Amino acid sequence: MAEVYYNSKFVGIVEDPHSFVSRVREERRTGSVTDNLNIYYNDKSNEVYIETSKGRARRPLIIVRDGQPLLTEKHIKQLEKNEISWSDLVKQGVIEYLDAAEEENALVAFFESDLTPEHTHLEITPMAMFGLTTSLVPYGNYNQSTRLNAGSKNQKQALGLYASNLAVRMDMDVNLLHYPHIPVVKTIMHDMGNYDKHPAGQNIVVAVMSYKGYNMEDAIILNKASIDRGLGRSTYYRPSIAEELRYSGGLIDQISIPDKDVKGYKSEKDYRFLEDDGIIYPEAQVAEGDVVIGKTSPPRFLSSLEEYNLTAGTRRESSVSLKHGERGIVDFVLLTENEEGNRLVQARLRDERVPEVGDKFTSRHGQKGVVGLIVPEADMPFSESGIIPDLIFSPHGIPSRMTISHLIEMLAGKVGALSGRYINGTTFDAEPEEKLREELKSMGFRENGVETFYNGVTGELLEAKIFVGNMYYLKLKHLVANKIHSRARGPIQLLTRQPTEGRAKEGGLRLGEMEKDTFVAHGASLLLKERFDSDKTIVPVCESCGTIAIKDDYKGKSYCPICGENVEINDVEISYAFKLILDEFKSLGIHPKLQLENKY
Repeated sequence: MAEVYYNSKFVGIVEDPHSFVSRVREERRTGSVTDNLNIYYNDKSNEVYIETSKGRARRPLIIVRDGQPLLTEKHIKQLEKNEISWSDLVKQGVIEYLDAAEEENALVAFFESDLTPEHTHLEITPMAMFGLTTSLVPYGNYNQSTRLNAGSKNQKQALGLYASNLAVRMDMDVNLLHYPHIPVVKTIMHDMGNYDKHPAGQNIVVAVMSYKGYNMEDAIILNKASIDRGLGRSTYYRPSIAEELRYSGGLIDQISIPDKDVKGYKSEKDYRFLEDDGIIYPEAQVAEGDVVIGKTSPPRFLSSLEEYNLTAGTRRESSVSLKHGERGIVDFVLLTENEEGNRLVQARLRDERVPEVGDKFTSRHGQKGVVGLIVPEADMPFSESGIIPDLIFSPHGIPSRMTISHLIEMLAGKVGALSGRYINGTTFDAEPEEKLREELKSMGFRENGVETFYNGVTGELLEAKIFVGNMYYLKLKHLVANKIHSRARGPIQLLTRQPTEGRAKEGGLRLGEMEKDTFVAHGASLLLKERFDSDKTIVPVCESCGTIAIKDDYKGKSYCPICGENVEINDVEISYAFKLILDEFKSLGIHPKLQLENKY
């Protein structure tokens, strides 16, 4: 006897749970029950669970009977000739979808050679456990699972050719790699996904060694000559957008060069790139503060006294200019209109990005690193055959992360480059390492991938043999040019008078609770005090009642709103945020009294 639950609700009891479950499965395979149903028998609790609810992750498997898969050569030939489709295999009961619960009742074989009479299912391909980007990682079965996930994530952030019609698109925040390659070490997914149509990386020579300590902590070192030849070059595109909005009363924005009597007129220098229509011309070199699209808007607040107001006709300046830290060349200008029929102007900027210290690169195995040094070619270490690596990778990235596939790819890439062919590195179905080693040996290289290297600065022989090979490296979209940020003094918020937040708003860098603790630990009290005066303000305080007094600069005297003039008033240095909270207390009807003491 076993209890039966349908979508987590108790529906009844069955006498023989084993035969009930196998009967339901047979019905599902013949198509008399929906194929969206999964059934699972838990022998420990003696309960049967039937599940047809939404949102379950289910995966296809080949059904096995008496140690033989139901998918035959005949099926495969029919599939190749397009006589049958995938859905036909599901209808015929050759393939079925299992969810996590029903998998508990299944014994799944990895390969057909592993099948025994106990097995219930067979993997279509072991690679089916991966998603699209994870299956692009070569030799993935030699990797630790966490790194495989990281490698998958990194590939989504790589720069490449993202769309073939990019020349006529207006996309925000787009990067384009100039010279992308097809990887030498490929997987089956590269061919299936037409990766050669949109590649996102470059094949480079990588040496595993330390160099002057500049590749500590996952940093990498690049060869300057490689960068000069085009390694990792990309272009960054970003559009500036302006539209002529319509306002109540028939007023409208106007895209044109603003007149000098416009409120908020900048300076003639700022508008120097605009043509007669108020729009910038293509190929103009612009930098921070330059106006890209000139625009004026009607006055913000229209009152009923408008007709008597002399300044009624003055429009206000609302041009689109480059933000803090932006620069580039105007790529192309688009004039169109939006859904409401208003005029819309878009100007796309481009900025060439050459790899610099701080840019992020990664292999396909989650071995990401930031450029720590760019070395002139003359100072780079070189091998006996005169090969100079494009990139120096730190050996400390390997032991704790256990990305053995990173090393195997270097070996495989070396073989592929020397023999002029692509290497199949599909997870669980790759060219074996032993064959690669033999092939490398037959070409006159050491089979373990190491070579004798010379110090590029002194020309001396390096004592250790250096592991070197070819590898597919990706440049990630995290470029230092988009992240670099510093500020001395700058814009502040209206309410709290504290610095604005964020790089785009030219904000301040916040010194938090933990950063404060480091200053305290250093005993750097004056520096700590200086760091905490971003909203320092001086307020007059009445000695007798403790209220914030009023300073009348026009009359040149201070007085207390409660006690009047004949009272002692002293200036006190406080944070403006503190003054603000005192004002908020006052609005609640609480009287905050400041009791002043002598400093000494």
